[in-house]
Amino acid sequence: MIQAGDTAFVLVSAALVLLMTPGLALFYGGMVRGKNVLGTFMQSFFLISLISFEWIILGYSMSFGPDISGVTGSLAWAWVAGVGAAPNPDYAATIPHSVFMIYQCMFAVITPALITGAFAERVRFAPFLVFSLLWAVLVYNPVCHWVWGAGGWLKALGVVDFAGGIVVHLTCGAAALAAVAVIGPRKDYGKRQFFPHNLPMTLTGTGLLWFGWFGFNGGSALAADGVAATAFVATHMGGMAGMAMWIIVEWWHRGKPTTLGAASGAVAGLATITPAAGFVTAPAAMAIGLVAGGACYLGVLAKSRLGYDDSLDVVGIHGLGGLLGTLMAGLFATKAVNAAGVDGLFYGNAAQFGIQAMGVGVVLVYALVLSWVLLKLVDRFMGLRLSADAESLGLDQSEHTESGYSDSLDIGAR
Repeated sequence: MIQAGDTAFVLVSAALVLLMTPGLALFYGGMVRGKNVLGTFMQSFFLISLISFEWIILGYSMSFGPDISGVTGSLAWAWVAGVGAAPNPDYAATIPHSVFMIYQCMFAVITPALITGAFAERVRFAPFLVFSLLWAVLVYNPVCHWVWGAGGWLKALGVVDFAGGIVVHLTCGAAALAAVAVIGPRKDYGKRQFFPHNLPMTLTGTGLLWFGWFGFNGGSALAADGVAATAFVATHMGGMAGMAMWIIVEWWHRGKPTTLGAASGAVAGLATITPAAGFVTAPAAMAIGLVAGGACYLGVLAKSRLGYDDSLDVVGIHGLGGLLGTLMAGLFATKAVNAAGVDGLFYGNAAQFGIQAMGVGVVLVYALVLSWVLLKLVDRFMGLRLSADAESLGLDQSEHTESGYSDSLDIGAR
């Protein structure tokens, strides 16, 4: 039976998750050079349109449609046929099926947008769109079905992911790692430093992401109930603890705390708590956030030692955060806060940690390999990389014939 309160809650949560994509554009846009700000914005913004088309036509049915051997949904719900006002008890018995569908659409939109931070400032727009579309169909949709779809094989084995540690953050982190391997570093990487051109923009984006994350995690309860409250509290605990620990470690390591560190730590904590948000207590959420802040700081440092140019730290924050959060759900989850969840290792169920590790390993390998193949194919037939001259000019002019600033204010353009 449809409940008005649950329906209103999930509709508002869907709007909050949509807001995260413009928030991500601000977060990423402030960290690039001024000559690339609009191009970076465009990569996130236009995916709202592209992936929504894909979701309605194909993606929702592949992700949540009637199961085909645990691997993918059938095309029975293509063009959202039969997805109307009546609830679907497999997913949410108290809200219209169409509300569940549009809520999940917002997750599908932001996931490929997260990948863009890895190859910021050096990829052409047209091949980027082709890759994003193929990636949504061949990576996101199947993994979404495996973990969240009725009949999905990882779900059947007991893997839990409350709001997207595996489905969103691990997949985008794996794709980001493949992208930096295929595309290569920015021009002059390692010879000069690249500075964020507008950190106030990045901090504004962080605030919008944090705000939207309450819909991302809290809304994943799919009802205005105690589980939603648990996830809401855990989300804030994870984000604030991640920020605190990142600043502590950075202050000790570099001698000064930075606003960029505060923003990065908050996002690291929020990403890491995501898979566990509806399964853990508030103290456990704080512990997860603290681990995230320290581990993701080290993960970001590792890129210079490993020699890859992950421009905006997608691998070290989202990929590592999703991996750690999924594993820590296998430690801290308890049925005491969510009777429909699981008990983790710290609550007497050691097997759950192994199940979580298996889910992480399978999805990591699948997303990494298939993303690499898709990138290679798109590069072979379209050419992903900007020319050297176009990269020097910047995305805004070379790809969009626009400028984010007048010449006198184009700070960080070179």
